[in-house]
Amino acid sequence: MTVYFETRRLIARDYQPEDLPAFTAMNQDDAVMRYFPHKLNAAESKVFMEKLQLLLMANNYGLFALEEKRSRAFIGFTGFHLADFESSFTPATEIGWRLCEEKWHQGYATEAARGALDYAAAKTALQEAISFTAKANLPSQKVMQRIGMTFAGAFIHPRVAHDSPLADHVLYHLNIK
Repeated sequence: MTVYFETRRLIARDYQPEDLPAFTAMNQDDAVMRYFPHKLNAAESKVFMEKLQLLLMANNYGLFALEEKRSRAFIGFTGFHLADFESSFTPATEIGWRLCEEKWHQGYATEAARGALDYAAAKTALQEAISFTAKANLPSQKVMQRIGMTFAGAFIHPRVAHDSPLADHVLYHLNIK
């Protein structure tokens, strides 16, 4: 198992087969997936986790599995991936996070994202990152602000149905180096 970085309470590492049940449950949770177009079923979660692991192995960064040090449990992911949909600001590297609902409101998303940014500054050639979310997703916007990102505009996400309440997105930006 590769550990990419640690924070006070978290380990950012490779995905392990034993993560799959918690990963799947997180991707099927109504609250967790509230601001995404749809939940992922078990097969989609398995394929997604395998893809994330392959990207970590190929690039030495990506969306890292998060393990809580105290419990040794998988609690979500954070890190970077390529935003490559059609827009004025892509292609770009996005920083993102997703946590199991029982780990919300404990500062884990901010702690993990800061750790990922520190890792990127020290170990990668990444110069900047963006983050975006549905306009209604105020908790994620607060994380973006806490990690030092600045508001860079609003847009209609081209991969979300235009009549969906999730189509309206906000965009944030941060220089890493």
